Amino acid sequence: MKIDTRELRGFFYSQYFSDGIRTTLGILLPALVLSFLGKFDQGVLISVGALCVSVVDTPGPVIYKRNAMAVCCLCIFLTALATGFARLNVYTLGAAIAILTFVFSMLAVYGTRAAAIGTGSLLMMILMIENSSPAGEVFRYSLIVTAGGVWYLLFSILFFTLRPYRAAQQALGESIMDIVKFLKVKADFYQADTDIDENYSKLVSQQIQVSQHQDAVREQLFKSRVMVRESTNAGRVLVLIFIDLVDLYEQILATHYDYGQLRNKFGASGILTEISELLYKMAQELENTGFAVLSNRRRHDVHDFIPELEQLKIRIDTEAEAGNLVLKKILINLRDLAENIRHISNYYNSKSSKVLTRASPDVEYSKFVTHQDYAPQVYLDNLSFSSASFRHAVRVSLACIIGFVISRLFVHGHHSYWVLLTIVVILKPGFSLSRQRNYQRLIGTICGGLVGVSLLLLIHNKDVLFIVLIVLMIATYSFIRLNYVVAVIFTTPYVLILFKFLGVGQLSLVEERVIDTIIGSAIAFAAIYLILPRWEFEDIKEHVAKLIYANTNYLAKIAETLAGKPVDEVDYKLARKDVYVKSGNVSAMFERMATEPKSKQRKLKELHRFIVLSHILSSYLANLASDIFAKKLHNARAENIRLIRKSITILNDDSRKLGGKTIDFAPGKTELPPDKSELTPDEALLKEQLGFVNKISYDIDKVTNEIMV
Repeated sequence: MKIDTRELRGFFYSQYFSDGIRTTLGILLPALVLSFLGKFDQGVLISVGALCVSVVDTPGPVIYKRNAMAVCCLCIFLTALATGFARLNVYTLGAAIAILTFVFSMLAVYGTRAAAIGTGSLLMMILMIENSSPAGEVFRYSLIVTAGGVWYLLFSILFFTLRPYRAAQQALGESIMDIVKFLKVKADFYQADTDIDENYSKLVSQQIQVSQHQDAVREQLFKSRVMVRESTNAGRVLVLIFIDLVDLYEQILATHYDYGQLRNKFGASGILTEISELLYKMAQELENTGFAVLSNRRRHDVHDFIPELEQLKIRIDTEAEAGNLVLKKILINLRDLAENIRHISNYYNSKSSKVLTRASPDVEYSKFVTHQDYAPQVYLDNLSFSSASFRHAVRVSLACIIGFVISRLFVHGHHSYWVLLTIVVILKPGFSLSRQRNYQRLIGTICGGLVGVSLLLLIHNKDVLFIVLIVLMIATYSFIRLNYVVAVIFTTPYVLILFKFLGVGQLSLVEERVIDTIIGSAIAFAAIYLILPRWEFEDIKEHVAKLIYANTNYLAKIAETLAGKPVDEVDYKLARKDVYVKSGNVSAMFERMATEPKSKQRKLKELHRFIVLSHILSSYLANLASDIFAKKLHNARAENIRLIRKSITILNDDSRKLGGKTIDFAPGKTELPPDKSELTPDEALLKEQLGFVNKISYDIDKVTNEIMV
């Protein structure tokens, strides 16, 4: 098997590996230092507190990470106290488990970072259950583990203080790599042997990755005053590269054509293959820039695509067919794409003064990020069976009670808390992710158990075993967000070796861990089916309506400009961002639904068709917006205004039928100007584009009616 060395090196430069090293050091150092001082037990407790708080140390602005970890420290202190006293009686412990699992699982209403606080707190609860400290030691124990959490908070913040831009730079580099993959999928449309429908599925799947990663980068850059307000070059360059990168992504989306018709017309000439190969070269050039950003190195070998574009122009000009206008459009798009890729490369390699002269400090970047409402009323409003978060919290609470009872009655090992740990880790709000985690946890634990046994049998030198432990820890925390099953494979031998150092390293521990994991997985699997299940089809109309509204709003911005009303470019970009986010949400919902039981897969084919049509519509809207700004198209003819108003009316009706919002658009133009008898070339092209948008709107209307049935 051929190993991609660049991909391997990219992993070691990535934020995943950096996070793995930081988390490992933050957890391991207290135990190591205090063991040398003869206080190993206290060191282990501090490491336990650090482990719980490390769950919250996910990518994002430093101030948000700091606040979340501080709240988590408070939560683990209260949880340790409550569980420490409740465990003295089996009934009070059962009640504490039920209450704490519900309360902390409900934190998901405040977003993923708050959900991580809940997970860290539940981890503290689970680890406290089997603690044998007497009642008089509970307060002291709680203080020590909380000190571990505070230690990790300070240690993590120190990392970002020393290198404030590195995490954002890594995230930006990874986002560039996502767009590279997206561009390669687009290039495949020009290959004769590519199945168009299957490639659309790949495109939709990759679009989800791009959208999610761009949201993460947007949060890190635009929610950080360090990046957008200070006068140093490093942070500003990252912001400006990201802005250009989003524009580049829009341009790639805007290059949509009828690929079946293209193949019929020009497939035999071989020119489509040349276009595909050129797109792959551009993707490679963008990948080189992405790798440079990721590895924090300058580039000195920026590729010049002008000769290849000129050669392609000659090939297009020699085409005998009169209908090669579409090829000329593709050539123009390729030129623009090459120019934008060159701009991004130049941005990264530019001098400070050059970058700062093009910076715009007055741009309201905060408009481009979502702001979470942390009001207590949000929590209270979700205490209803109509809330997915409430259902999830009830499900986790009941599953943990069942797991607790089974572990007390039937599991006689010393680490029966692994049953509860498995349940908490596996159960997620959605069926799809819960089932995936269940499968990954089982496979990872079994494979990891075999690896752990092999390591314990083969390695007897404690120094070598300790080095292996560190490697396994780094791998675990590096892959925890990247590939969960790989992370679990590394976690099991890491835990086994850790217990070996703690003096309980019998091989029977492997059997105990596997059995507990199987029991926890079985309970979690039953819970996602039987306890207040939430299926994706229940939310299909809501998500589809939001995407239709986003596209309608984007189209309305275009219509306002064409009607002569000035629209700020920021408003365009906000509307565009909303389309991409909502499109990613619907696509992700489709992928999750596809993994649910067949009986719960409602309107799957219709939803896939809707996603493809929505992608085509947003591509044409992006193309229209680009032309409007490039050609300064204003005061369009009334027939074009009527055409665009028809499309808005159709989409508004679809959104209204689904219970969504509508856009009010009334340009006021109803008659043709009497002084014009013929369309200009730009007006003719605009009419053709709007006609296609109108056709796609009708197609969306048809599939929306099918989804509603």
